[in-house]
Amino acid sequence: MGYKEQVLEQVKVAENVQKEHELIVHNDEVNTFDHVIETLIEFCDHTPTQAEQCTILIHYKGKCGVKTGDFEDLKKRCSKILEVGISAEVI
Repeated sequence: MGYKEQVLEQVKVAENVQKEHELIVHNDEVNTFDHVIETLIEFCDHTPTQAEQCTILIHYKGKCGVKTGDFEDLKKRCSKILEVGISAEVI
């Protein structure tokens, strides 16, 4: 197989990889650290340590990608997060 064929094969493989979406949680001045941590544990299957680290990033950076995956799954999780008063979006 020549170089050109190898490159074309790599492009085909890359095209077949499904793009993962990301659930982003945004900082606000309303929700407590504990509320955000508990929400991430409940709706994103985070460990307490993971949830705490994400919450710190949300607080200091303004937002954090808390989960990646299938759009439909993340959309459901995002809706639940929004229902408890935390700002989130799927990108």
